[in-house]
Amino acid sequence: MAETVVIEEGNGSGPAWTPLTGIVGRYCLVDGYNPGTNNPCKVPTVGFNYSFWKSHSANVSGAFNSIRDIYWYCDGNVASDWGLDSGNGGMLQIGKRDAGDNGCPVANYGQATGTGQSGHSIADPANGHPYYRGQSTPVINADTCTSSAPHLIDSTVYTAPFRSKIWNSQLKIPPTATHGEKAAKTFTISYNVY
Repeated sequence: MAETVVIEEGNGSGPAWTPLTGIVGRYCLVDGYNPGTNNPCKVPTVGFNYSFWKSHSANVSGAFNSIRDIYWYCDGNVASDWGLDSGNGGMLQIGKRDAGDNGCPVANYGQATGTGQSGHSIADPANGHPYYRGQSTPVINADTCTSSAPHLIDSTVYTAPFRSKIWNSQLKIPPTATHGEKAAKTFTISYNVY
């Protein structure tokens, strides 16, 4: 039997982990895994608005010798495909550490928060994600994380079923972003099995 990998989203203060199999994930203004079209992100008149950040992790079960080096990547076109206007700072941003793995240990999980108009930026000095906000570069543009330059989430060597470190991402929305529902995008994780 080979390994089985299920991507899950963490929500609430616990967090509670929910498998995303068959669910269309959405960035929105609530800490919830399946908001539908409720609580949509808002385009600001000035400055930036943010979605609530998402906390995702790989739940790995089954039989394997060892798994390590979990990476995350996208197609590099999120900002353009979603009308985020990267020329004015719009992007999907993902948490980054100054050194080591970019993934957040489960013990350092931070619940997403915000207001009725915007989530708090992962990088916000006061209300941002506690694991990232003190870094010199707490977030990067996810469009730079492609299959040729993936984002290292977890380099731990696992020899038994496990939950990976968490990757945190959110939308950064400028006043020039395009309104409306966006087409689905695929985000991918890769890993090495030994």
